Amino acid sequence: MGLGAGSRVEAGSPSQRRRGALRRAGLLSTGLLVSLVAVGAGAIAVLKPYISPDDFDGPGSGSVTVRIAPGSSAEAIGSTLADAGVVASARSFVRVSEDRAVTGRLRPGHYRMRKGMAAGAALDLLLAPSSRIVKRVTVPEGLRAAEVLARVAQQTGLPLKELQGVDRALVGLPDYAPGIEGFLFPATYEVEPGDTAVDVLAAMVERFRAAARQVGLAAEAAKVHLTPLEAVTVASLIQAEGGTDADYPKIARVIYNRLAKDTPLEIDSTVLYAQKRRTLRITESDTKVDSPYNTYRHKGLPPGPIANPGEKALMAALHPAEGDWHWFVTTDPAHRITKFTNKESEFVRYREELNKNLGTS
Repeated sequence: MGLGAGSRVEAGSPSQRRRGALRRAGLLSTGLLVSLVAVGAGAIAVLKPYISPDDFDGPGSGSVTVRIAPGSSAEAIGSTLADAGVVASARSFVRVSEDRAVTGRLRPGHYRMRKGMAAGAALDLLLAPSSRIVKRVTVPEGLRAAEVLARVAQQTGLPLKELQGVDRALVGLPDYAPGIEGFLFPATYEVEPGDTAVDVLAAMVERFRAAARQVGLAAEAAKVHLTPLEAVTVASLIQAEGGTDADYPKIARVIYNRLAKDTPLEIDSTVLYAQKRRTLRITESDTKVDSPYNTYRHKGLPPGPIANPGEKALMAALHPAEGDWHWFVTTDPAHRITKFTNKESEFVRYREELNKNLGTS
C-alpha cells in the first residue's frame, strides 16, 4: 500500500521537480527571446531611416522647379526636395551630401530638378551651375541710369516701364542721393524668378553702398573738401571721360585744379549728358546748350552724377594725383590715350590731334 501510494505522487519527486523547473525556464527563455526579437524589430524600424534611408534609383524624370531658401541646412534642403517628390526621403539626401562633404557648396536659388531622383543624382544637379534658374546682368562702368534700366529690361525680361517707375524711396538710396543716377553700381547681378524691378535696383544700390563703405566715401570725401554726393559726381565725370585706370587720378586733379581757380570745368561729357547723346564729336553749339549740367556755361560741379562710376573712379575722386594740370584731352579714343597739360597752347594742339583722329579736322 505504501509503495502504491508513493507511485501516485510521482510528480512531486525530485526528478519531476527538476524537469518542471527546466520547462519553466525554457518557457521564460522563449518569452524573453520573443520580447527581445520584438524590441529588436522596433529598434530596427526606428533606426532604418538613418541606417538605410529610402532612396530612388536613377536620374528621375519630368521637370520640377525647387527653391532653396538662403541659409538652408542640408536637412532643410532634403525636406524641400522630398516634399517636391525629387528624392524619396530627406535623410537620403542628407546622407549623400555628408558622405561627399559638399554641404558647404550648396547655394540658395531656384533649380530645375526631376522627380524620382536618386539622392546622389539630385545632389549632382544642385551642384551643376546649369541647373540653377537665374538671369545674369552685367552693368559696365560709365552707363547712365537710363542705359542701365534698358539693359536690365533687355536681359531679364522685366518691363522697362516698371523699372522706370520704381519708387526711389524703396531702393535704399543714401540720404544724400537725389536719385538713382550714379548709384546703380557697375557689377554683375543675378536675377531670379520672382525678383521685381524694386529687388533689382535695390541690389544695385546696396552694391554701391558696399563700395562706398569699402573706400570710406564719407570720411575721404571730407579730406578733399567734398560732400559724399560731390565725390560721386566727380567720380562720374572721371568715369564718363574714360581713359585708362592710371588716368583717373590725373583727371580728378584737373577737376580740382579748375575748381580751385573758379574756372569752368568745360567737360564734354556733361554737355552730352544734358543732351542725352553719345558721341565723340562736340561742336561749339553743343557747348552752349541751356542746362545746369553744361559745365561750359556753369562753373563748379554739375548738380549730380552724370553716370554710374565704378570703384576705381570713386577711389580716384577721393585720392587725386599730384600735379598742376589744367586740361586733359583723350587724343586717341580708340587706344585710350589721354594727355595732360597746364599750358593752353598744348591743350589746343591736343584738341587738334583729337579732331584729326576723329576725322573732323
